Amino acid sequence: MKKILLIATGGTIASKDTEVGLVPSITSEEILRFVPEIAEICDVTAIQLMNIDSSNMSPDGWIKMTECIKENYNKYDGFVITHGTDTLAYAASALSYLIQNSKKPIVLTGSQKSIYLKDTDARKNLMDSFIFVCDEKANGVHIVFDSKVIMGTRARKTRTHSYNAFDSVDYPIIATVFNNKVLYYIEDQIEGEVEFFNELNTNVNILKLVPGIDPEILEFVGNISDVLIIEGFGVGGLPNYEGKNLLLKKAEKLKEQGTIIVLSTSVPHEGSNIEVYQVGNEVKGNLNLIETYNMTTESTVCKLMWITAQTLDAKKVEEMFYTTIAHDIMY
Repeated sequence: MKKILLIATGGTIASKDTEVGLVPSITSEEILRFVPEIAEICDVTAIQLMNIDSSNMSPDGWIKMTECIKENYNKYDGFVITHGTDTLAYAASALSYLIQNSKKPIVLTGSQKSIYLKDTDARKNLMDSFIFVCDEKANGVHIVFDSKVIMGTRARKTRTHSYNAFDSVDYPIIATVFNNKVLYYIEDQIEGEVEFFNELNTNVNILKLVPGIDPEILEFVGNISDVLIIEGFGVGGLPNYEGKNLLLKKAEKLKEQGTIIVLSTSVPHEGSNIEVYQVGNEVKGNLNLIETYNMTTESTVCKLMWITAQTLDAKKVEEMFYTTIAHDIMY
């Protein structure tokens, strides 16, 4: 029987209703008591790492999860983290960079309704997570939700209320959990030894373009950022209003000052390709900026936090960004 560590961090799955709305207050031990069947498939130990709404989760919390897994890595065969859904995809992406080459599975899950309610998805999500984490072929960082096993770097919350809250963006789901068995579509072979990292640079910001945006906003955000991710329209680019190219000029100035600029897209699927149109081709030719292609916003942010905690050298950042980790980028 495998030994699994449950790491509870709060979220809706652990919430109870109060006068001010749902508040995480159910402990890790209580969570396990709602699903006694888990004890039949593994030897489980529970840790209450924190008990917070996932909107309050920060990179410090991701570091704490990483440190907890590192401290217990040799004691357990796998790990299940219960987490709020709002920033769950960010946490999964962050752990994919902070814990690399893990032959032991690390599963994140949560729910759209609290585990203490009758009509909840929590008990199924938790049971599915333990079924997957106990499977002999399971490894790496994944989200298990609504019976789907999603690569940590490819997940995104796409629905605010429905039980099928998460999708795998531009990459197949890894497996499904059906009739208490794991049915694989993709089997990953992990090579090398597990590697843990303990630093993230939080000075990574996103600016979402809106039609007619004031170029001064780009300059302001860029001046206070080590990394500025510009989330543009369609396949990407910078608008050239009235032929003045003011956004491009601001971007050039920021790059000269050492700000790392990354071009992304606000479109949920299929990614960027900034060379298609003139508004992007000019940027690519003049600045040769990093672009995200089909990476998710969550993995883009977390990967850049991880990279720039190690180096701010633009060439090294670009090289590391385009190095695929856990299927995060394809171009």
